[in-house]
Amino acid sequence: QVQLVESGGGLVQAGGSLRLSCAASGRTFSLYTAGWFRQAPGKEREFVAAISWSGDNTYYADSVKGRFTISRDNAKNMVYLQMNGLELQDTAVYYCAVSPRPPTTMVLHAYHSWGQGTQVTVSS
Repeated sequence: QVQLVESGGGLVQAGGSLRLSCAASGRTFSLYTAGWFRQAPGKEREFVAAISWSGDNTYYADSVKGRFTISRDNAKNMVYLQMNGLELQDTAVYYCAVSPRPPTTMVLHAYHSWGQGTQVTVSS
């Protein structure tokens, strides 16, 4: 079983950057696709980015492509989300999760072991 804990959220001005981290426990973490999702107030949780177990393949939502970068370090059991050029609409709680499916999988029900989330607030 994998347990995930997100960190790194905070308040940042539009155009700024943040790096989110997701710490995983469990020896099977490196076997899974890892993904980041977000949920804004009053909205459904949505896919942001995913990375294959090896780190060779990544996939992004159109809304963050070119601004966000997902990466992982299996030796440290960590997944990261580097967020640059933050926009007001990026404000949300960000969650990480894992999936046995490829990183092209964007549906929530394919992921499990959700963390508690970390708040990202972008101000003007």
